[in-house]
Amino acid sequence: MQRYIKVGLLISALLSFSAMAEALKIEITQGVSSAQPIAVIPFSTTQVVEGLPVDIAQVVSDDLAGSGRFKPLSRIDMLNKPSTAEQVNFRNWQALGQDNLVVGKVMTDASGKLLVQFQLFDVYKGEQITGFSIPASRSNLRGVAHRISDLIYEKLTGQKGAFSTRMAYVTSMLGSNGKTEYKIQVADADGYGAKTIVSSTEPMMSPAWSPRGDKISYVSYEARRSSIYTQTLKTGQREKLRSFKGINGAPSWSPDGTQLALTLSKDGSADIYIYNVITRSFRRLTRSYAIDTEPDWSPDGRQIIFTSDRGGKPQIYRISVNGGQAARVTFEGSYNARASYSPDGKFITMVQRVNGQYRIATLELKTGFTTILTNGQLDESPSYAPNGSMILYSTNDGLKSILAAVSSDGKVRQKLRLRGGDVREPAWSPFKTK
Repeated sequence: MQRYIKVGLLISALLSFSAMAEALKIEITQGVSSAQPIAVIPFSTTQVVEGLPVDIAQVVSDDLAGSGRFKPLSRIDMLNKPSTAEQVNFRNWQALGQDNLVVGKVMTDASGKLLVQFQLFDVYKGEQITGFSIPASRSNLRGVAHRISDLIYEKLTGQKGAFSTRMAYVTSMLGSNGKTEYKIQVADADGYGAKTIVSSTEPMMSPAWSPRGDKISYVSYEARRSSIYTQTLKTGQREKLRSFKGINGAPSWSPDGTQLALTLSKDGSADIYIYNVITRSFRRLTRSYAIDTEPDWSPDGRQIIFTSDRGGKPQIYRISVNGGQAARVTFEGSYNARASYSPDGKFITMVQRVNGQYRIATLELKTGFTTILTNGQLDESPSYAPNGSMILYSTNDGLKSILAAVSSDGKVRQKLRLRGGDVREPAWSPFKTK
C-alpha cells in the first residue's frame, strides 16, 4: 500500500477512449432507517419507440435506492402502472404506504426525435411536485435517466443530485501474458459506461479532475520515471508537464482551472509547488526538510491543505496559496493523510489510523471535531461527491481492492466491485462534465 507518499508512481500508454469495460456492481450495505418510500412506475412507450436499450424507470429507481435515502417499491407490488396524471389513483398508492410516485413516458416530438416526460407526485397531497419533458436519443437514455434522478432527489431532499456525475479510478488485472495491466477508467456515478482513458503495464495512480470535468491529470511511470500528464477526455490528447529528477506527483486542480498543485522533489526534499497551466511556470509553495505531499485546494481557491511529516508523523497542514507559514490542522491521532475539502469548504475528509487500522474520517474545520465514518482495515483515497453527500474511497474486500462509498453522516454505505480485478484510487468528478 502507498500509505502516505502517494506521489511519484505510475502509468501509461495512450489509448484514448477504448471500448466499454465491465460495469462496477453496486451493493447497498447500509441505508437510513427512515428511507422515503417511493414508487417509480415503468415508463410507457409508443409503438414508434418500442425496444429502447435502457429501462429508464429502473435506472431512476436504482439511483434513488443507491443513495440510501429512498426505498423504491418493487414492481411486483405495484397494483397498476399509470403513465399519466389522469391514470393515477392516489388512494391505491397511499394504501401501499408510498410517499411519492413517479410516472413517465417516452414518445417522439413533431420532428420525430425522442422525448422523455416524467411527473413526480406527492401521494398524500395528491399533487404534482415537479415534471419535465427532456429531449433524448437512444444513445443517451441512461444520461436522461440520471438527470431525472437528480431532479427528483433535489426536489425531495433540497440537495442537488449527483447521479449525472462520473468517477475516475485505477484498475489492475493480470493479463494472459502474465503481466499486470493497469488502467485509468471513467464511469458514470452508478458504475456503468466504464471507458479506459489510458493503459500500461506500469502502475497508475492519482487521477485528478479538472473543474470543468473535461480533463484528468495523473501520474505516469513511463520509462521508469515519474511524470505528470494531463489528458483531454474527448480527444484522448495528453500533455506532459516538465518532468524533473525525483518525485513528480499528486496533481490537484485549482477551482478556476488555471493552476495545478503538485509534489516535486527537484530542489531536494518533497515540497508542494504550484504549476501555472497558462504560463507553464512552477512556483514553490512549501519549504521544508520534511515530506510535503497530497495537496488539495479549498473551494474558494485561497488555501491548500496537504500531508506532511514535519512534526514527526503524517498530519494535515494548511497554507495560503500565496505562501507563508503552514498551520497544522489535525491533532487527533498519530496518522492523518490524503485530505480533501468538502464542496462547501466546512469539512475535510482524510485517512486516519485508528488502533493500527486505516479509516475514512471527516474533520469539521470550525470546531476541530473528528468523525470516523468507516470500519475497514485499509480504507484510503477518499473523494467527496460534488454535492458533499457521499465520500468515495477504496478498501479491501478479502484479497481484493474494491471501491466503497459512505454518506458524509455515516448512515449510508455502498460497495462497488469489479469482477476479475482490483480497483482503487477513486476521484469523483465535478458537476460540470463534458
